Amino acid sequence: MLIALYERVVGLYASMIGINAYHQPGVEAGKKAAGAVIALKLKVVEALKAAGEKGTTVEALAASIGATEQAELVFKILEHLAANKSSGVKKRVKKSWAEAVYRISA
Repeated sequence: MLIALYERVVGLYASMIGINAYHQPGVEAGKKAAGAVIALKLKVVEALKAAGEKGTTVEALAASIGATEQAELVFKILEHLAANKSSGVKKRVKKSWAEAVYRISA
């Protein structure tokens, strides 16, 4: 109840001094950015499934989904998926990160 009281006090005070306390453009921008990353992640997973057991590199995968300018973001998504054991994505490490091969197990 105390949190609800503080919320109402902030809203009331903001309206008294002419500020919209609930207008948060940064939050909205973050939601849009997150939506774009989630859409790219879905494309990455589909491309991994299409690559099959052989797997693919970051650059080849980014090129296959038309995201060559976002190769770094594709790499970060793949690293996150590989670290998350429940995703089924496996990483085969090579000499450099650019040569690493990612695949998804069925």
